[in-house]
Amino acid sequence: MNTAGIQEYIEKNLKHNLIVNALDGFAFWWGYSFYSPTVILPVFITHFTSNPVVLGLIPFLSTAGYLIPQLFTSRWVEREKIKKRIPVNFGFFLERLPVALFVPATLLFANSDPAIVTTVTICLFAWHSIGAGGILVGWQEMIAKVIPTRVRGRFFGVTNFLGMGGGILGAGIATWMLGAFPFPIGFVWAFALGAGFNLLSWFFLSLTREPPDPFNKETISLSDYYRNIPSLLRDNPNFVRYIISQVVIALSGMANGFLIVYAIQHWSLPDAFSASFMVAYTVGQAVANPALGWLADRRGYKLILEISIVLGIAALLVAFVAPNPSWFFAVFFLRGVNASGNYLGSISIAMEFSRPETRPTFIGLANTIPGIAAGVAPLLGGWLALETSYPVIFIVSAVIGFMGFVALHWTVKEPRFLSQNDVLLAN
Repeated sequence: MNTAGIQEYIEKNLKHNLIVNALDGFAFWWGYSFYSPTVILPVFITHFTSNPVVLGLIPFLSTAGYLIPQLFTSRWVEREKIKKRIPVNFGFFLERLPVALFVPATLLFANSDPAIVTTVTICLFAWHSIGAGGILVGWQEMIAKVIPTRVRGRFFGVTNFLGMGGGILGAGIATWMLGAFPFPIGFVWAFALGAGFNLLSWFFLSLTREPPDPFNKETISLSDYYRNIPSLLRDNPNFVRYIISQVVIALSGMANGFLIVYAIQHWSLPDAFSASFMVAYTVGQAVANPALGWLADRRGYKLILEISIVLGIAALLVAFVAPNPSWFFAVFFLRGVNASGNYLGSISIAMEFSRPETRPTFIGLANTIPGIAAGVAPLLGGWLALETSYPVIFIVSAVIGFMGFVALHWTVKEPRFLSQNDVLLAN
């Protein structure tokens, strides 16, 4: 199939692909609300340990496990002519199956030794997060192929809005379950619903219609592939400056995983009350997605990332001054908007820094390098919590976040609107 034929195929199947991938996102985010590493999993783990370093493993895995593997799979994605095979064929075992195993694991181990249930839970979440990171470049490249740039922002905005709508309902159901059922049965039901919607999203994803790549990627050895990366970065300084800004912003996330832990421990909150913060978090995501998607199609994704980091800083400052737990509904609402903008911006802007044939490598670099910093951040936060306190982490994270905003706003050029001459100037 030549280039013209592929474009015709994409346009012919655009409506179908928009629908099935929107349904995929809807089901995925609905399910995600039942095992969220922002609220649900930390609340579950606090039944077995209060050690901030151990608790820091959940946000560590949700970021590092998700982001770091991508550079190591980008070569595989570049060589695969039909990208859908990666998130569908491999994603079932790497990303979806471990979520389903939360259910029997909780039933078997929740009343056993705390060290055992903590280890099992963290291992299953590691499997899920690393697996998701391993197949994400394939999914992003599939979306980049079948959803044109002109509608991509609105697609992500509407898809995530639908998903967050389901997530609000899911978070409400999870809150009710944790209050209505004795521990650990409420969590068993929450994990079961999360797994069910997770598998439903995989089914919708499998219905995507994707044409094969119109070009044959030259086969090079793995060592040559990685040896070429430094020259690729030298030729794209604007992209390098973007990565540097994202590394700083990733380090500012050291406090995110401890917001719910601080609220639980500081005010001795019950599971049902603390889980209700997930509703505020999901409402923030749902409200933000359509507006940010519309804005992204018109102004680019750099602005979306800037808005996201500013609201993330605001959430940390509100947490620092909060006189009672009710203020944390505002904290998690702002965190929801922040997470929505960061996801939409970071997952999309990397697609616009390069040509299609090298796009998976750019996506991998844009995610893996900041992912290393994102992985270190919560472990650093856990250590800092042991040495000082959670409010200190909030302020340190806010300061680092401001530094990241400065780097992004004043050193990085929006890639979408650069002409060829502008690209040379930006580089």
